[in-house]
Amino acid sequence: MRIARFSIDGNVAFGVVEGDQPDQLVLDIIKGIPFADYELSGTKVPLSKVRLLPPVLPNKVVAFGRNYAEHARELGNEVPDAPFAFFKPSTSVIGPGDAVQYPSFTEELHHEAELAVVIGRMCREVPRERVQDVIFGYTCANDITARDVQRREKQWARAKGFDSSCPLGPWVETDLDIAAASDLTIQLTVNGGQRQLGRTSEMIHSIEDLIVNISEAMTLLPGDVILTGTPAGVGPLNVGDEVAVTIEGIGTLTNKVVKRG
Repeated sequence: MRIARFSIDGNVAFGVVEGDQPDQLVLDIIKGIPFADYELSGTKVPLSKVRLLPPVLPNKVVAFGRNYAEHARELGNEVPDAPFAFFKPSTSVIGPGDAVQYPSFTEELHHEAELAVVIGRMCREVPRERVQDVIFGYTCANDITARDVQRREKQWARAKGFDSSCPLGPWVETDLDIAAASDLTIQLTVNGGQRQLGRTSEMIHSIEDLIVNISEAMTLLPGDVILTGTPAGVGPLNVGDEVAVTIEGIGTLTNKVVKRG
């Protein structure tokens, strides 16, 4: 099912997205939170009447770089032998429709479409055969990057961790298993023109590889997000651009780029 987090009349809640036609989607409001036992309230509101928020508020976002060979090569990087992790802070997270704020300290802002894995339970040192058990679901992500800062500073904290650099959404799809999530079309458009197109089957290190790798080092909490890397085709964003990430079987995450005020 598709689980969204939303705001209506000043209240924040989770709900299950129902319907197939974009203009007829409704939310059945959840009693409680989706990471524990919950019930559907039966109270339904049209999706068009709410503001969608980031589908989760992660304690941490663990991102993996250079996990698609062609993307590594297009930036002149070697393909890593082992998963290569970095972090994006919780303050970088925004939701569907929220503005990506172009920072004043960069002149080369790039998009990176990614499949995001949402963790569903506290876990550490997850064995490969149990990875499915700790996954809550999947959503779309855009790893917005200040590319010139990344090259100049080497350490990626500012280049990839600034405010609004981690759009997530529009909701979490919980019905995909790892096999299905590992072979989905992922694409990105800017102002309607296609920039990135690939499949998650092109990942160098699998979803299982990534979760085993990072959980060896740290505890993952419900709502934490794992970014799995981006296919080739990354490129510049400018103020006024509308950027959309679409992943097969999940949905479309759309954001507009604005100048940071």
